[in-house]
Amino acid sequence: MSGNKRIMKEFADVQSNPPPGCKITLENEGDMNLWNVVMDAPSDSIYAGGHFKIAIKLPKEYPFKPPVLNFKTKLYHPNVTNDENGSMCLGMLRPDEWKPPNKIADVLKLVRTVLASPQPDDAVEQGIAEQYKNDRKAFEKTAKDWVGKYAK
Repeated sequence: MSGNKRIMKEFADVQSNPPPGCKITLENEGDMNLWNVVMDAPSDSIYAGGHFKIAIKLPKEYPFKPPVLNFKTKLYHPNVTNDENGSMCLGMLRPDEWKPPNKIADVLKLVRTVLASPQPDDAVEQGIAEQYKNDRKAFEKTAKDWVGKYAK
């Protein structure tokens, strides 16, 4: 099985003590660098009831370089790109902010926090951020519609 000791330890840790609302598996048995996550949206968020698939790719240089995280489930959210990549804008994943002591479990906890409370001032989808700020009702309706359509 390829993968560094740190990745293997973190994977064992998230198996025995998964972050809240997360189920983590390997994309394929022989590759420790590709993780699949199914994240249940926080029950107090507008995404409640949604199950979101997330792919995590750990670079060979991990933990010295940050993991790459992509939503595979479509999500109407100002901090997630509205394309086939589903890239999430998270400060701690930026190469200049990433620190080797950070762990995937911490990243996933932060992802759930941002799901529950979008950060429109750090948006990758400006249109969705504007709607979030200026027409919250319309934003929430579309977000809930998308959960019903894509995340059930």
